[in-house]
Amino acid sequence: MSRPPLIFGGGWLGRAVGAEALKRGDAVTATSRDPETRAALEAEGLTAVDPADAAAMAKAVGETRAILVTAPPTEGGCPGLQTLIPAITASGAWPDWIGYVSSTAVYGDRDGGWAFEDDALNAATLQGARRVRAERDWLDAGRGMGLTVQIFRLPALYGPGRSGLDRLRDGEARMVRKPGQVFNRIHVEDVVSGLFASMDRPHPGRAYNLVDDEPAPAHVVTAWSARRLGLPQPPEVDWTDPSVSDGMRRFYLDSKRLSNARAKAELGWRPKYPSYREGIEALIAADF
Repeated sequence: MSRPPLIFGGGWLGRAVGAEALKRGDAVTATSRDPETRAALEAEGLTAVDPADAAAMAKAVGETRAILVTAPPTEGGCPGLQTLIPAITASGAWPDWIGYVSSTAVYGDRDGGWAFEDDALNAATLQGARRVRAERDWLDAGRGMGLTVQIFRLPALYGPGRSGLDRLRDGEARMVRKPGQVFNRIHVEDVVSGLFASMDRPHPGRAYNLVDDEPAPAHVVTAWSARRLGLPQPPEVDWTDPSVSDGMRRFYLDSKRLSNARAKAELGWRPKYPSYREGIEALIAADF
């Protein structure tokens, strides 16, 4: 990349993408409304911008060829779209690639069946419905303005410092069961590699599932992880138990298997961690 990527949303995934871009020798700009987060981004070697600063955003857009939007939508829509489209117009610059990070929640429940990118979207949660709207708005903007927009649908992410291993070690894990429930996961490193693969091979208007190769029930992953750590199996609870948080329960509303065949075929992408086993082994080797 000859010009620095711009990441709208300097959270966990955005910072992982920024770290990879820095490794590749690129400068990186990332946004955050929080001054402390901007200071942390600067300490990590990124240029931090307040998205409320219209002049700074227009300057950042004018200096980039690739924009990644990781910030989640709100009830008012996608904050990235609402900020970046005016910034693109003001700068008079047109990025070569825009990636919008969405969620596999857009598919809703498939009763354990397979979901592909061209399937009808049927989100079962408010968060999923907001993602559907944000995807539509970004694709409409892409068509209307001639922008190269791609959509990336992600399942549950895990990685260093963010996995069930931490809860197992701390004695806080539970074996949450829902009969017949199954879903995919993805290691954060594999998301990052998929995004960079798309930057090298843009496909305007395309959606991609960036997921692992092996969907599995949550309790199976927890049980395997506990055995691998030599820890006792955690207590079992039903997914409807009041002790299960609303956020966790949302994962159990949908049961589906997600195909990553399109990303492999069109982007040349392959997950480094094709199942939870390889990903967990890597986390254990790095002491989580």
